[in-house]
Formats: sequence, structure tokens, C-alpha cells
Amino acid sequence: MADKVIRLFCAAGMSTSLLVNKMKEAAKAQGKDYDIAAYSLCDFAKEVEKADVILLGPQVRYALGKLQAAHPEKPITDIPMQMYGLMDGKGTLARAEQIMNEKAGK
Repeated sequence: MADKVIRLFCAAGMSTSLLVNKMKEAAKAQGKDYDIAAYSLCDFAKEVEKADVILLGPQVRYALGKLQAAHPEKPITDIPMQMYGLMDGKGTLARAEQIMNEKAGK
């Protein structure tokens, strides 16, 4: 069982797959056991309860406020455009950890 579950959502779940692979590499290099996967925003309802943190790709950033309001117990944020464009797995992983820690009050 993974320590943390990180879910990324984008328009179709495809463009984010490369970023997921980079995040998995970064987590492995840091000795962390995380379950990281990408999905289409259409799959949000099926995945939200499993997730410890949720990241939205730039193409679905418009849904951020609505999703945060509907799920105040979940840490949900967007992936900055530059980080996404560079496929910065290490930086995106750090962002996910930061928002998880903020939500947990650490």
C-alpha cells in the first residue's frame, strides 16, 4: 500500500501521463512510495475519495474553485503552467507534498 495517493486531472488524462512518470521517478529517487496517476476530469468523482492530494492540469484549472468548494476536506490545487510545460516532476511532487502538509496543518 502506497504512503500517499496523488491524483492528477487534465482534459483527457493523456497529456499528464508524462508528468506522472516524471513524478514517479522523483518520488523513487527520494525513497518515497506514492501512488501517482493521471485521469480525465470526467473521472474525478470516481477518484476523489482515494486521493490524498489532487492536482489539476492547466487545461482544467477553470474547475479549481468549484472542486475545492465541493471537497473542502481534500487538498486540491493547480499545476503552474511553467511547471507543467517543463514536465517538472520533482517540482510538481514538491507542490503536491506542500499542499498535503498545509492541509494537514504541518
